[in-house]
Amino acid sequence: MKNFVAGVRTLGTGLGLILRSPRLLLIGAIPALISMFLLLGALGTLLYFSGDLVSWLTPFADGWTEWLRQAFRVVLGAALVGAAALLASVSFIAVTLLIGGPFYEHIAEQAEQRLGLDTRDDGAGTARQLGRGVRDALKLVLVALVGAVVLFFLGFIPVIGQTVIPVLAAVFGAWVVALEMVGLVFQRRGLTMRDRQRSLTANKARTLGFSLPAYLLCLIPVAQLVVIPAAVVGGTLLAHRYLDDPDATVDDQ
Repeated sequence: MKNFVAGVRTLGTGLGLILRSPRLLLIGAIPALISMFLLLGALGTLLYFSGDLVSWLTPFADGWTEWLRQAFRVVLGAALVGAAALLASVSFIAVTLLIGGPFYEHIAEQAEQRLGLDTRDDGAGTARQLGRGVRDALKLVLVALVGAVVLFFLGFIPVIGQTVIPVLAAVFGAWVVALEMVGLVFQRRGLTMRDRQRSLTANKARTLGFSLPAYLLCLIPVAQLVVIPAAVVGGTLLAHRYLDDPDATVDDQ
């Protein structure tokens, strides 16, 4: 429990730093706004054309009785829109970080300077680091999409789908958020996604204490504009704790 609370405090530190710096808050909000408009636009387009799409997908239902055909297509349309909304919510942060890589890297660097953290890197050039960031972000988007699809279909299991699966979905989303938010420091030091996963797994309670509130807050409309830059700062701080003093942060010690 102590480590979980420490993770929550790490997010609070990031939130405090962002709220004290309107300039960093504005820089961090721009990519989130762009991502939000893109995803909402895509969902709106899907909703508008959902009737035509469902009819195109179900030509076999044309010969059914009117009420059965309409009921089937309404349920299928709702399922498609629901699945798209779930995919959008899970992948929102990954897409935002992909769009706003340079913005969030600047925020992370400013946080390191203000908090007196080690800013060394592995000597790779800017282009190479940017390539790493894009590659890792695409990996995480893919992981988020696959996980969301699996959880969506598991949600149809009676009882379990309405009780256990939502909890698993929140934990999965939080873990993806953690992998994303510590990424800037890990990438700069030339570390891989596997290194990231290993560090977070060794500190599960602290990691979830940081990322679970961040993920849940990101589900609130508009809150993402503040939470994402705050989580970037918190993730930067968390990554430094894990990399610069790993023995002191391992859970259960």
